[in-house]
Amino acid sequence: MSKIIEDEQHNPFNATLFTLANTATTGHFIAEQKRCLVDGSHPTPHQKSNPTRPHMNRSSAILVAAVFSLSACGPVKTSPTQPAHGQFTPSAITETMRKVADWQIGSWSTNGFAKPKYNWTYCAAYTGIFQAGLATGDGKYHDFLRKVGADLQWRTGKRRYFADDYCVGQVFSQLYAQDRQPEMIAPWRTLADEIVGKPNNESLSLATHDIIEREWAWCDALFMGPTSLAYLSTVTGDRKYLDTALKLWWKTSDFLYSPEERLYFRDESYFDKREKNGKKVFWSRGNGWVMAGMVRVLSNMPPDHPDRARLLAQYRAMAARIAGLQTADGTWHASLLDPGSFPTRETSGTAFYTYAILWGLNSGMLDRATYWPVVERAWPALASAVQPDGKLGYVQPVGAAPDKVDANSTETYGPGAFLLAGSELLEYIKR
Repeated sequence: MSKIIEDEQHNPFNATLFTLANTATTGHFIAEQKRCLVDGSHPTPHQKSNPTRPHMNRSSAILVAAVFSLSACGPVKTSPTQPAHGQFTPSAITETMRKVADWQIGSWSTNGFAKPKYNWTYCAAYTGIFQAGLATGDGKYHDFLRKVGADLQWRTGKRRYFADDYCVGQVFSQLYAQDRQPEMIAPWRTLADEIVGKPNNESLSLATHDIIEREWAWCDALFMGPTSLAYLSTVTGDRKYLDTALKLWWKTSDFLYSPEERLYFRDESYFDKREKNGKKVFWSRGNGWVMAGMVRVLSNMPPDHPDRARLLAQYRAMAARIAGLQTADGTWHASLLDPGSFPTRETSGTAFYTYAILWGLNSGMLDRATYWPVVERAWPALASAVQPDGKLGYVQPVGAAPDKVDANSTETYGPGAFLLAGSELLEYIKR
C-alpha cells in the first residue's frame, strides 16, 4: 500500500519578531537535552553555522503577522469540561502511563510484530515508550527498545530516503545517548550523511514520480524525518544534520502549510478538497504529527540557531489555532474544521496536541493562563479512553484523511502519542 493511501524562508528577521520568538535560554536548551536524551549524557557542543538565507516569502510574512495578532487574542474559548483533578497527581499519571505502555508491549509479545520492526507506526510507539522509561525510571521500557534495535541490527528500513523507513533513527539516537555504543547509530548515520549530501531539490508535487520515497511531500513526514536528523545532530554534535532537517522542514512548510488557517494540508491532493460543511480538509492526526515533530526538533535546537525564532513562531501560531479548535469534550475530532461530521473523539491527534502544548508549558514557550486549561480538558478525555487492561481506544486507524473511530479502534502510534503526552504532563505536575 502506498504511503499516499497510508497514514500517514529564511531571511534576516526584524528585531521585534526575534525578541518574540527567541525566548529560549541556554538553560532551556540544556534542560531539553537532559529530558529528551538521558540525564548526564550531554551532546558535544554544536558549531555555529551561518547558512545563506533567501528572502522571506509570502507564507513567512503572513506567519509573522499571525503570530503578533495571536499574542493578543489567544485561543478561541470552548465549552469547558470539568477537569478530573484526581487524574493530575503523579501517581495517577504514572499508573495510567504504565498501563498503556505495558498493554502495547504485551500486545507485541502475545501477537508478534505484523510489520517490520522499523515500521513507522511502531516507531511512533517507540518514541513514547522511550519517554515513559525516562518519566517512570523503569528500565524495562528501554530494555525493550534495545532488544528492538538489536533485532534490527540498528538498521533503518529498506527504502533509504523514505522518511517513514528511517523514523526509527530518532530512537536509536536516544538509546545511543544512554549507552554510547557506536553500532547503535552507525548505519543510521551513514544514511543521514547520504540525505545531507543529496540535492533534495525535487518538486513536492505528487506528480513527481514516487516523490514521497525521496522527500517530505506529506505532512506526517515532519514527525518521521526531521526529528530523526535532529536527534542524531544532538548526540553526534554535528550540526549539519539539524541544518538539513530545517532546510527540508521549510521546503515542506512552504508547500503544505496554510498561513491563513495556520494548519498543514496532508498533501497536495487535499488543496482543493472540502468537508461536508464546505470547509477545507485539515486532518487532526496529520497536524498532530506536525506539532509533535516540531517540538522534538525544537528540543534539539540550540538557542542561537538562526532558524529557531522562525520555528518557534510557527509553533506558537499553530498552538493558538489548535487550542481554539478544541471541542467541548476536551478532544480534537478527526476533522479539525468539520468536527460535526466526525462527532466521536479521536485520541491520537488529541494526544499529539496535548504533548506539544505541554512541551510549550514546560519549556516556557507558552503561557500557563492560556494553555493549561486546554490540557485540563484534554488529559481526562484521553485517560478515559484507556480501557481497564490498558488498551487505548478511539485511535483512528491508518489512513490519510479524517475517518470514523470507536472505543475499540487502536493502532500503535496512539499509545505512543499518549505516552509522550503523559511524560510531559508528569514533568509539569512535578514542578
